[in-house]
Parts: sequence; C-alpha cells; structure tokens
Amino acid sequence: MLYLGLGSNLGDKRDNLLQAVALISERVGRIVCLSRFYMTDPWGYSSSNFYLNAALGVETSLSPLEVLSITQTIERDLGRLKKSVNREYFDRPIDIDLLLMDDLVVQTDVLTLPHPLMHERLFVLEPLVEIAPTVIHPVLHQSICELFNTLVKAESTSPNH
Repeated sequence: MLYLGLGSNLGDKRDNLLQAVALISERVGRIVCLSRFYMTDPWGYSSSNFYLNAALGVETSLSPLEVLSITQTIERDLGRLKKSVNREYFDRPIDIDLLLMDDLVVQTDVLTLPHPLMHERLFVLEPLVEIAPTVIHPVLHQSICELFNTLVKAESTSPNH
C-alpha cells in the first residue's frame, strides 16, 4: 500500500484536494482510504494562509519513482509552480508527498522513502493515523499511532505551547 500526504493553502483548498484525489485515482491506482481534511498552520515558514491536509492510501502497481513523476505532474496540472528546495517552503495550491510504500526504504537524489520528515510533522501524522494507525514505519520501527502519540506528547511539553 502506498500512502500519500496532501496539502493545499492557496485557492479553493478543498476543491484542490478533491481534484488531486480524483487525478491520483485516475493515474496512480485505486484509492483504498482517505482521511478527513484537517486545517493546519503552515510548517517551516510563515504565511497567513492556513492549510487543508489529508492522507490517502492507494493500491498501485507503479514504482515509487513512477508515482513521484505522476504526482509532480498532477501538482503542475493543478497550478503548482515550484517545488520546495532545501527546506525553503512556499504557499501552494497543492502539495503531494509520498509518505510510505509498503516496507520499502528508498534513498535517491530525487526521492526518500519513507518521507524523511513525516515523524516530525503533526499535519502529516494526524490524517495518517486516522487511516493507517497500525502501519509500521520501516526505518523507525514504530507504528504510525506510536509516532503520532510521541509527537503530540513532545509538542504539548515544548516551551512554545
């Protein structure tokens, strides 16, 4: 099973997510599960535009690199003009991240699986724990539920809260 994270903070955010889901269904594979949409603050940069985030599970016969190519095309088709580079983030109509694919571990110049920052991002883990709580992170060897609970606990005790 492939798990993707979706985000939008420009334009009609809900419609952007729904269009992305439809295009993923057409081009990547059968959508097995889709989380609710979560309203979140931007992460890693300042913006007055909140995000809608979601996670979905897809059955696909495509390779991770094929999925990456297709999801980047979907992002462009829905109006995304540039990708984030070196952790410099921008507002965007759509962002599609590959989070996990079965127990694959991939490390290339263009793709790292599992997503290297997913365990640090509540906006990723909250929708993902809704649809895949028992899935095990193949590098950290913890369930999505365990990763979520650890992050919630860490954030609730941080001095910023």
